[in-house]
Amino acid sequence: MIAEPVPNGRANSAVVDRGPTALRIAVGGQLRKLREENGITREAAGDHIRGSHAKISRLELGRTGFKERDIRDLLTLYKVTDPGEREQFLDLVRKANEPGWWHRYSDLLPQWFETYLGLEYAAKSIRTYEGQLVPGLLQTPDYARSIVALGHDEDGERRVSLRRHRQELLTRPSAPSFWAVLDEAVLHRPVGGAAVLRDQIIQLIELSKLPNVTIQVLPYTAGGHAAAGSSFTMLRFAESELPDIVYLEQLTSALYLDRRPDLELYRQVMDQLSVQAEPPERSRKLLAEVADSL
Repeated sequence: MIAEPVPNGRANSAVVDRGPTALRIAVGGQLRKLREENGITREAAGDHIRGSHAKISRLELGRTGFKERDIRDLLTLYKVTDPGEREQFLDLVRKANEPGWWHRYSDLLPQWFETYLGLEYAAKSIRTYEGQLVPGLLQTPDYARSIVALGHDEDGERRVSLRRHRQELLTRPSAPSFWAVLDEAVLHRPVGGAAVLRDQIIQLIELSKLPNVTIQVLPYTAGGHAAAGSSFTMLRFAESELPDIVYLEQLTSALYLDRRPDLELYRQVMDQLSVQAEPPERSRKLLAEVADSL
C-alpha cells in the first residue's frame, strides 16, 4: 500500500492546486518514504533505474522532472504492485510534470530560479529580509526596469512582465501572507533616479495596506544585526508534505535550505529582525517621510 503521506482525496487536490513544483516535492517525498520503508539505499535505487544515487536524491527532493519509466520501475522495486495505486501515483507524476505559468519565460530563467518561482507560487507564507533592493514582489515596473537595465538585457521588457505576473500572487483569492523587513539602505539607494525611487516607496506604502502584506523598515539606528550582509527568504507551505524552505540567491545560483537546524537559525534571525525593525505603522510613516524628501 502507498503510505498515507501521498496527497490523497482533498489533500491531493490541495497540493495539486499549489502548482507543479509543490506537487513534485510532495511526490518526491513519498518516493523517499517508500524507499526507506523497504530498506533500500539510494545507490541501489539508482542502479535499478540505470542512474545514480545523485539522481535519486534529486527526484526525492523534487528538484527535477520525472520520467514515467523511472517511476514505474521504482514503484516495482518498492513493492507497490496494485494497479490502481500505481496509476494514482503516476497521475500525480504527470501533473507534477506539467509546466507552470512561468514556463513561457523559461528561455529567460535559469533552472534554479524556475524552482523558486514554483515554490513562491505554492507558499502559504513568505517572509523575507532584503538589505539592498526592494523585493521583486513589491517592485514598480520602472524600478524593475531600472534593475534589469543594469544587465543591459535585450529581453528587459519580458523580464519586467515576468515580475509583474509574479506580483499577482499578492492579490489573488488564495494569496499568501507576505512579510518583508527592508533595511533602511533600500530606501536611499536611488535605483532609476529620485522619481523612480519615490514612486516605488509610495507603492510600498500602498501595498503595506493589503491585509496579507506586512512591511517593516530596519532603521540605521538599529545598529548591527544578525543578517548583516545577507538577504534571504523563508517559505512555508500549508501542506505537511512540503517542508519549510530558506532561499538564498547568489549571482549565478541559489541555495535551498530545508534542514531543521538551518530553518531554526533563520527563523530566529527573522524574528530578531522583526523586533529590531520599526513596527508596521511606524514603518509606513518612515516610508512617507522618505518619499516626501525625494
